[in-house]
Amino acid sequence: MAEFTKKLWLITVSFLCLVTLEITWLHSFQGLENKLSDFFVRQHAQNFQPDPEIIIVDIDDSSLARMQDVAGNWPWPRSVHGELINGLAAQGPAAIVFDIVFSEKDQYRPESDRLLNDALGDIESKVYFPIVRRDAALDAQGAPLEKIAPLLKFVATDKADPAARIAILPPLAIDTKYWHTGTINYVADDDGVGRRYQLFTPTYGWLIPSLPARVATDLGYKVPQQDDMLLAWRGKAGAFKHISYVDLYEDFNRETPLRPKDELSGKIIIIGTAASGLHDFRVTPIDSLYPGMEILATALDNLKNQRMQQTAPLGFKPGLTLLLLALLGVGFLRGLNAMKMGVALAVVTVLALSGSYFAAGRLYLMPVLLPLLVAWGYYFACALQAYLRERKSREQAVQLFSRFVNPHVVQELVAHGGLSRAGESRQITILFSDIRGFTSISEKRTPQEVVALLNRYFSLQVEVVFRHGGSLDKFIGDCIMAFWGAPLDDPKHAQNAVAAALEMGEVLQRFKVELGEADADFDVGIGIHSGPAVVGLIGSEQRREYTAIGDTVNLGSRIEGLTKGVARILVSKETRELCGDAFDFQSVGSYKVKGREQDVELFVPKVRNPLRSENPTVRN
Repeated sequence: MAEFTKKLWLITVSFLCLVTLEITWLHSFQGLENKLSDFFVRQHAQNFQPDPEIIIVDIDDSSLARMQDVAGNWPWPRSVHGELINGLAAQGPAAIVFDIVFSEKDQYRPESDRLLNDALGDIESKVYFPIVRRDAALDAQGAPLEKIAPLLKFVATDKADPAARIAILPPLAIDTKYWHTGTINYVADDDGVGRRYQLFTPTYGWLIPSLPARVATDLGYKVPQQDDMLLAWRGKAGAFKHISYVDLYEDFNRETPLRPKDELSGKIIIIGTAASGLHDFRVTPIDSLYPGMEILATALDNLKNQRMQQTAPLGFKPGLTLLLLALLGVGFLRGLNAMKMGVALAVVTVLALSGSYFAAGRLYLMPVLLPLLVAWGYYFACALQAYLRERKSREQAVQLFSRFVNPHVVQELVAHGGLSRAGESRQITILFSDIRGFTSISEKRTPQEVVALLNRYFSLQVEVVFRHGGSLDKFIGDCIMAFWGAPLDDPKHAQNAVAAALEMGEVLQRFKVELGEADADFDVGIGIHSGPAVVGLIGSEQRREYTAIGDTVNLGSRIEGLTKGVARILVSKETRELCGDAFDFQSVGSYKVKGREQDVELFVPKVRNPLRSENPTVRN
């Protein structure tokens, strides 16, 4: 047990080290964790519809085709967008948000840029334009932050560096007085999936607001003062209400519009493109081809409705992992059944995954995959160790009991629980067989010859004991001690013991033929008695023997001592009664036995029907 405990602690420490490395450095399971969370998020998103107050004006494939005669190829003259803005302004939208970068002036059509700016001056609602934060490596060639910060509404913290520069793409085609801007940089996790939207980009002590944060602030929505937010998705790709750009443009230019005049009143309008040829698609938990403008729309939806995904505290994952490891470790240390623990862990797994799924529906992400995978790995490692320990214990049991009983009985014993039956009070039949004339035989032979003779004789007689389902207790000098009825139940233990004794007599006769006339006085005495005895592993901590003790054993030994001059085999009255009519018995009278007040009546068994079991080792 101590060795098993030591190995269990070694496994535990190893797993704790691996978990620490995984959480703090490796993150090798984060991809699987993300995929599981994405699956849960995707399933729940299908049950929700986006905010109907957020509408996308889509420069789709139809718009690119139908606007050819009016605007030519993409990119269109900015005056086209100016006309659309004029039409939108008439309906009084809450905000108009472009997901199109106007980072360069139109050198060939400057009049077009002027018309767009004129349209901006005529509208009361704010029109928002994106800026792009370029690679930080280009900052040295960028614009001074302190100079452009007031124009772009950058926020200076107490750590703002007045000498810092930044590489950005502002809307240069737009007059600075109309610069209502924010970043639209796509931020993906390590696996390439975009799950977050930046709210503020910290840069040299300055905070650059994102486009959704800027719009939300102006509209009076609460914006969390944090770098980013985990998006809460609604519906599939295309779930937001889309209006084709060309449909609106054409309707605005009709003398009698066909669309409702208040269709866009009070709405947040996002102008972007989902045209296949313009490739504005991103990888998100919802779809691997998710339109970029719908990511912007989702961020605005989250801020407007204060509906963002939340994550479990940093300590949740390691805490759950340690809890599962602790519970499993205690279970194995206490020797609980590994199969039952596996079933319990399976139930915990189902509950944890179900809880994570339902939590995702309530905008709360619980990372349970790593704790569960670690728990299962730890379980299998400990279960394997427990199995190896159990197998070693069984092998030791087989080794131990093979000294006492037929190997087939050993297998049956192990199948019924190994050593669990040690130390029981059982009804048994005990047999003692002692050699007569052994002293004279020893005087005629060398010690080596005596040992060889005994080994040969004992081998023959033990084979008989095993064949009749008996258990060899021990050799006491030239005496054999065996019993029936343990370690396996044997309702015919008395019959089998007597049958074995009779066959031992036959084997003796054949052995005497091997010895020759010089050892004609070689003989044995066999005493048999039945009754209760304590059977089990008995001895010291250093050495134990599987044996039987009690008055039944003592009386069996004394009966064997009474065989001299009486009969080769003597059995007690108790054994005779248990044998029923399996044998004929001849009474040889009653004898005084040391330690007993009453005389003991003894019998000599004779074969009536030969008792030979074809498979005597399998008895219950």
